[in-house]
Amino acid sequence: LIMSPAMWKWTCLVSHLLLSTTVSPLGRQQPLHPKRPFITFTGDQAEGNFNHLVVDERTGHIYLGAVNRIYKLSSDLKVLVTHQTGPDEDNPKCYPPRIVQTCNEPLTPTNNINKMLLIDYKENRLIACGSLYQGICKLLRLDDLFKLGEPFHKKEHYLSGVNESGSVFGVIVSYSNMDDKLFIATAVDGKPEYFPTISSRKLTKNSEADGMFAYVFHDEFVASMIKIPSDTFTIIPDFDIYYIYGFSSGNFVYFLTLQPEMISPPGSTTKEQVYTSKLVRLCKEDTAFNSYVEVPIGCEKNGVEYRLLQAAYLSKAGAILARSLNVGPEDDILFTVFSKGQKRKMKSLDESALCIFVLKEINDRIKDRLQSCYRGEGTLDLAWLKVKDIPCSSALLTIDDNFCGLDMNAPLGVSSMVRGLPIFTEDRDRMTSVIAYVYKNHSLAFVGTKSGKLKK
Repeated sequence: LIMSPAMWKWTCLVSHLLLSTTVSPLGRQQPLHPKRPFITFTGDQAEGNFNHLVVDERTGHIYLGAVNRIYKLSSDLKVLVTHQTGPDEDNPKCYPPRIVQTCNEPLTPTNNINKMLLIDYKENRLIACGSLYQGICKLLRLDDLFKLGEPFHKKEHYLSGVNESGSVFGVIVSYSNMDDKLFIATAVDGKPEYFPTISSRKLTKNSEADGMFAYVFHDEFVASMIKIPSDTFTIIPDFDIYYIYGFSSGNFVYFLTLQPEMISPPGSTTKEQVYTSKLVRLCKEDTAFNSYVEVPIGCEKNGVEYRLLQAAYLSKAGAILARSLNVGPEDDILFTVFSKGQKRKMKSLDESALCIFVLKEINDRIKDRLQSCYRGEGTLDLAWLKVKDIPCSSALLTIDDNFCGLDMNAPLGVSSMVRGLPIFTEDRDRMTSVIAYVYKNHSLAFVGTKSGKLKK
């Protein structure tokens, strides 16, 4: 998601407000003074936009990924330390990058756009991935942004060739007795032979270890990854899966995506390209990625369809919302923002809706689909596998809530859309981002808009 600098100011503000309202030494909620001035931070304008922001939940320190810079800020947005990440000599056509082998393409000074910023709490380090050299990552010490490592000599170290800041999303799965995992999802920009669209990687304790970012499992036939088949591009030349948000819950990792699809409108013999928003689910422990399932999601209010996913955030229901949804207060709720229609990804309409999904209801829909497929009903029904409309195979087994797939009936798509509950619409100033949390049993959402306004 690309935001204007003005919108990043309110993003910084929201992070600070959440810390101010929810953290205190005595555990009490601290009220905000109604006339307290906004706290802002403005970077070097010559360096371009800010791209990503993460907050250390233990210290309140803020890490800001920008073009050619990583900033560490205090909770009141004072600069504590900076780390320079670029520019450097590069050419996006060099694969592998020229730092590995000689490249015949002309090299020019190239900006390093921050594409992913994650805090690895277990090892007290920041994972900062950029656009230089096909998407390599730096591992920086949280305290002073000292570079602990920058693996670049293996093909697994090049995570994404796309230069847009919103093209990569990562989710860390942490363990107490073994190395953590990093699930990486990325647009591939027509290069499926180089980059898997989703993969799980090793996060080694040693930032300079040879196995850092290696696939969790990889042999001649199976690996911890999903690759888009090259023949998909013959049907949709500009096909890609765009990742809007990701998170882990229970035994699963989830990504919310936007992807093109060819459909036949009612009464028409020709197909047209639209965009479909989908939730992707994988088991945390599935090293072969047999558990990959995707389900379309959307929203509708007063006959108007909202299908272009703009942003999402996972929160708890809270006691009051839980009662109205007939769920528990600790149940996971997805807050999502969609814009109207589903045709124009890059020029979304200003009409937008804030909708909520109960994660358990999505999981129930996925379980129903798995059960029917393993009864041999229907096809795998995955849009980007349509060229191979593979029928489901039957197998006698019990599929419970935590079923993680077999080396059959995968990857799998759900055909029917799961509809969210619309709770707020905006017709003029498109909503573009959202966060949510529970305060005194109430579920609160902060929404950012295209013009840089903040709605609570």
